[in-house]
Amino acid sequence: MSNEKKVEILKRIMGRPNVKGSEYLFYCPKCDHHKKKLSVNIPKNVFKCWVCDWSSRNIYRIVSRFGDYRSKNEWRNLTQEIDIRNISDQLFAKAEDPPSQKINLPKEYVSLVNKNLPNTSERPLNYLASRGLDRGDIIRWKMGYCSSGKYSGRIVVPSFDLDGDINYFVTRSYDNNWRKYLNPNISKDIIFNDLYLDFEQDLVIVEGVFDAIKVGENGVPLLGSTLTEKSRLFYEIIKNDTPIYLTLDLDAEKKINKLISLFLKYDIEIYKIDIEPYNDVGEMTKEQFKQKKETAVLLNSNNYLLSRIMGI
Repeated sequence: MSNEKKVEILKRIMGRPNVKGSEYLFYCPKCDHHKKKLSVNIPKNVFKCWVCDWSSRNIYRIVSRFGDYRSKNEWRNLTQEIDIRNISDQLFAKAEDPPSQKINLPKEYVSLVNKNLPNTSERPLNYLASRGLDRGDIIRWKMGYCSSGKYSGRIVVPSFDLDGDINYFVTRSYDNNWRKYLNPNISKDIIFNDLYLDFEQDLVIVEGVFDAIKVGENGVPLLGSTLTEKSRLFYEIIKNDTPIYLTLDLDAEKKINKLISLFLKYDIEIYKIDIEPYNDVGEMTKEQFKQKKETAVLLNSNNYLLSRIMGI
């Protein structure tokens, strides 16, 4: 009876399936292929799409990601499935959460979003154009610059928390200063531009801010650091069971492997984007990145371990 109920819930989400023995073939809600290529085996609690290779050892992933509240609740009642969204606060409980970090932009900051700009804006605008960025990027990322002061000769990209307050900013030299980046000496344990991220959708993790800009919507930079189980970003990913696309600089293989292992430990849906022959996402056009993302490889414990062995 329980299996029949599960089938009814899946029908509600993905429509009527074809039946082949103990397997049900549905239209895949992830790749939306025109044929029923998502194979679901309820007794074994596994599924796999034979087109986009989306798979898991837990069918609840389908329900959690594409089902409505009723479907999720019914499935959990049938399986006693633990909803990570409801218990994440307990799993990652801290003695006391620190207050949200706030910071002011440099007093010399000039917003490039303004229509009437001073003559000093020519060089920073030319620099951004040379990196393939346009006015839409400037507006979305609220970019500015400083022509004097501590951050003189630098592009400034602010980060906004969920309340719309600035919690960090990144500066990048546009005048060939030997020190490319000069950032405030405060904690990097923030979610860069949390205000604009949607953890219900695929999240692309990249190395730096200019990489994130090329990604488009829902890209988040690590700011040169990494994730741990105590990181704010990691907490949000686990809480929302967010699918992850991971692409870091080519020289960050050790960091990539550490992150992949961490996400697989928590059964997070993770894809690795191969950016070769480029060194980082910032070198690519937005269209080139989009094409690379479409060919990303879905990782699991088996194929990840095999790829590590083959690379030795």
